[in-house]
Amino acid sequence: MTETTAPTDSRAKRNVFILVMAQALLGSQMPMIFTIGGLAGGALATNICFATLPISMIVLGSMLAATPLSWFMQTYGRRAGFLAGAACGAVGAAICAYGLTQASFPIYLFGSLITGVYMSAQGFYRFAAADTASEAFRPKAISYVMAGGLLAAIIGPQLGNYSSLAFGPVPFVGTYLAVMALNIVGSILFLFLDIPKPPVPDEDAPHGRTRIELLKTPLVAVSIISAMVSYALMNLVMTSTPLAVVGCGVGGETDIPNWLVGIVPEGSLRDRFQFIAGYVVTAHVLAMYVPSFFTGHLITKFGPPKVVAAGLAILGSAGVVALMGVNLEHFFIALILLGIGWNFGFIGATTMLAGSHEPHERGRLQGMNDLIVFGGVFVASLASGGLMNCSGTSAQAGWVSVNLAMAPFLMLAGGALIWLVLRPRED
Repeated sequence: MTETTAPTDSRAKRNVFILVMAQALLGSQMPMIFTIGGLAGGALATNICFATLPISMIVLGSMLAATPLSWFMQTYGRRAGFLAGAACGAVGAAICAYGLTQASFPIYLFGSLITGVYMSAQGFYRFAAADTASEAFRPKAISYVMAGGLLAAIIGPQLGNYSSLAFGPVPFVGTYLAVMALNIVGSILFLFLDIPKPPVPDEDAPHGRTRIELLKTPLVAVSIISAMVSYALMNLVMTSTPLAVVGCGVGGETDIPNWLVGIVPEGSLRDRFQFIAGYVVTAHVLAMYVPSFFTGHLITKFGPPKVVAAGLAILGSAGVVALMGVNLEHFFIALILLGIGWNFGFIGATTMLAGSHEPHERGRLQGMNDLIVFGGVFVASLASGGLMNCSGTSAQAGWVSVNLAMAPFLMLAGGALIWLVLRPRED
């Protein structure tokens, strides 16, 4: 490391540490909310088909907030943007808690929409990690911040279990009170960030490429496509997984393996498979973030395109395993592969994007990227329930439809990546 890069990476490492802590503490609210969102929605909705709508509203809020939040950070800095995101997280949780106490599905949906603003802000942690990092440290910085999700995956479910019934007779209100506390306490971390605001450009300074021009840039376009496909397909399958585990199990199409018999508590068959579904999702979330400890090193060694290609291949293998059967072993292996594939594909695409633009284009490009990515995730979250519940006569048929739906999008992203690698180099 040269003398010119050492101070920069020293500051970057300090910022990465703060962002890792934020990812772990504030980020733990997302596993909590995503776990109870469908359950609370099912209790409030008049039509069970809309049970997962609260989760879709969170993703919609994240999509709608991406561009204005990116502009806000470009104008006022990362610290102000992250504080605003945490404030919306606390407000959204308060509205959801109120909606639960009033048994009002519309109020609960509105609170979920506001919560999406926090989810959008959390998505910018990975870009903030790259702001002060040298080119050599950048992929590791992004990867380390994503690794903070591993702690969130451990903290969130445990805090959710202890808090869900902590508010008298109304289930899940305690969880949202805990989420409010996480946002308030976690906001303190952002006061220690040392990321300078982007300089205000002079009138005669270059304004950078327009959004259309950026989208026409091959590296930008392929990065966005890869990130969108990786994230959307992960969400598509993950959202349906609890329904598939319970549906296939209660329907008598799978059995509880001997190695889980002593772990799963006694109760009705549905309750037992709901408990197992939680274990499957936990294994998936761990697989999403554990690779982050070495993904950055792999990107540095092999380059982002190869890591993205590996991620897409692993996502495809997850679908193949899921189509091989509905025993619990198939669910566990498929969801673990799904998490690893998301990690490689999404972090690799983020690294590609971070090196594709100038600093004065940051707000414009990053907001557009997350708008497109979370737009894809929103569509996937809506499609997941429809494919699972309405595309066949059984849970197994729905699960097959969900996994077959991955194929065309994997071909899209894979084809775009091959085109990027094989296209003639520009001088």
